[in-house]
Amino acid sequence: MAQPTESTDDEIGLILDDPDGRKWIEDHLTELRQDAYGQRILYMVLVSIFVIGLIAYVVGYLLKPGAQVDPLGLLADLLYTLGFALWTAAVVVVLVEIVPEAKRRQIKRALEAYEATRRDATARKGDDDVGRSGGDVR
Repeated sequence: MAQPTESTDDEIGLILDDPDGRKWIEDHLTELRQDAYGQRILYMVLVSIFVIGLIAYVVGYLLKPGAQVDPLGLLADLLYTLGFALWTAAVVVVLVEIVPEAKRRQIKRALEAYEATRRDATARKGDDDVGRSGGDVR
């Protein structure tokens, strides 16, 4: 049975207690926020998987015809299949997850911009109605 891992709060506490650690965090705060709240880590992993998969696929493809001996042939076939699975999985994730998410964000920004212009138009109309009704009494 595996032992539970210790909390990383102790490690974070040590970094925050160290003045150099706090300075490093302050110097890299923008990048850390992008990593924590953005998609950069996902994109890096997908690109890495795609490249590694493509390399394994090509190496397996090149080894396949010349590897008639069982152990080498098996290794070539495994590399070929693993590479194919990795790079196609990365493409599928991009097509199923990344592209629709980007489109959703684009539509969301357009709706927010539309709602903002609508609020501004309503606010201007309200200001014009107050000005015409003589609401400014001195």
